[in-house]
Amino acid sequence: MPEHTSNNFFSDNKATYSLDFKDDGVYLTVFNSQKSELSAEVNEIISKLLYKGIKNYEREVIIDAIKSSNSKPVKIVTYEKPGIIRDATAKIILSLDKMQAFVVLSRPEGGKPLGEDDLLKLLSSEGVVHGIKKEVIQDLGQNPVYDTNVLVAEGDPPVNGRDGKVIFHFDLNRNYTPIILEDGNVDFRNLNIIETVTKGQKLCTIVPPTEGIPGKTVTGNTLKALNGKKVKIPKGKNVELSEDELSLIASIDGQVQYLDGKVSVFATYEVPADVDNSTGNIKFIGNVVVRGNVLSGFEIEAGGFVEVWGVVEGAVIKAGADIIIRRGVHGLGKGYLEAGGDVVSTYIENSTVNARNNIKADAIMHSQVRCGNRIELSGRKGLLVGGSAKAGKAISAKVIGSIMATATEIEVGMDPNLKERYKALRDESAQIQSDLKKTSQVIELLQKLQGIGPLPPEKSEMLSKSIRTRIFLNSRLNVIKSEIAEIEEKMQEEARGTISVYNFLYPGTSVTIGSCKMFVKENLQFCTLYRDGADIRIGPYRK
Repeated sequence: MPEHTSNNFFSDNKATYSLDFKDDGVYLTVFNSQKSELSAEVNEIISKLLYKGIKNYEREVIIDAIKSSNSKPVKIVTYEKPGIIRDATAKIILSLDKMQAFVVLSRPEGGKPLGEDDLLKLLSSEGVVHGIKKEVIQDLGQNPVYDTNVLVAEGDPPVNGRDGKVIFHFDLNRNYTPIILEDGNVDFRNLNIIETVTKGQKLCTIVPPTEGIPGKTVTGNTLKALNGKKVKIPKGKNVELSEDELSLIASIDGQVQYLDGKVSVFATYEVPADVDNSTGNIKFIGNVVVRGNVLSGFEIEAGGFVEVWGVVEGAVIKAGADIIIRRGVHGLGKGYLEAGGDVVSTYIENSTVNARNNIKADAIMHSQVRCGNRIELSGRKGLLVGGSAKAGKAISAKVIGSIMATATEIEVGMDPNLKERYKALRDESAQIQSDLKKTSQVIELLQKLQGIGPLPPEKSEMLSKSIRTRIFLNSRLNVIKSEIAEIEEKMQEEARGTISVYNFLYPGTSVTIGSCKMFVKENLQFCTLYRDGADIRIGPYRK
């Protein structure tokens, strides 16, 4: 059998030697040696053998060969199976899903280890072309790990797209828990049940789905990814989609609700039963309809109209438009109605009512009512008795006062709201004039002191502040005087109201039309009272 030779020559400043790998073993030839470095040379040769995977060397033979340095080959390793030299081998293992590739190295027997290039070629031959961990391959080539599964390639798993979703900008789960007050009592009236929105307000944001990112196995096969699913847009009533289709916008003012998977805005908020502790006070930007009663002590505030199917007790109702009460108001001295339009009720008793336009009822008893236009008492009773009634233009009724001469005050010819505004402006004007007088006195005094010598810093600041105050007060006074003049002109034009009585106008009633006033001293029937100059005349009935 011919010899298998694999000569490796090594040289440094200390020794020159060669290792020959033959079929029967390994031969060491030493050409030169410095015996003082014997141990280092021995260790160096042994490390070369170990690198080749050879362990069955003869250390004493190596030492003798170095000592002799006779340039003759010396056999330092004898193979157990002469004639067989095996290089390192490797095996590639793929996971079932082909997302991982492992390499298992086998130890060489007198042969060469596998290098980085050898491992890369092996991976390529096995079809591993993606996700190769080159740093791991490089490390294995330099520091091999035998008989162990080493992960050398890893695929990219597919990433499914995210489904679209809806982000709500209002509270889907409002907390109706009553508030415990500082004194320990529980406030059942302010429950904040209604969430109102305004036209153009963003109600929710639509987050679109994302596309999936495909994956790839270590063998280069593409893995499909699922795209995210579109979310169902919860568009309900009075809600519109934005131009970019990424938002839902309120198209009206009202109450926002999430019902049956849809966002809707309702212009009318409906209470199916009574307004009581179960509902608390109601504050709503739109209309409010109450199917039951409004109990004493509770409040309703609406931007639109309020309609109550039952009775209003000692409650407060404020509406931007009309107030309609189907059965009536029994105010108990605490009831208060304020409407930006009309107030319509079967009856009004022991209440205060303020309407910008008209008040219409079958009976008004012992109440303080006023409106900017007409008070109309029609129906079976058509009764106005007790308290006061003030209307901008006219009052018409079947009966005013009572046979018992109940004190009843009626007034027409001037919008009571305008009259109240006029009084407030006059009061404010008087106060401003008083403040101006005081401010001018302070300024005059400080200016005199300034004429004598420089003012201290605090006095100088007081003078500047007083001058600014006077400028502001003069400006405000001019605005008030202008508004007072406008109201006075309007009051002169409107001071021509009428009071019409179909049946009886009883004594005990005081009548005011504009600036004229009279007391009814005897029963009047089927008549109309109107102003004639400085007097109030009684004429035939006309509507």
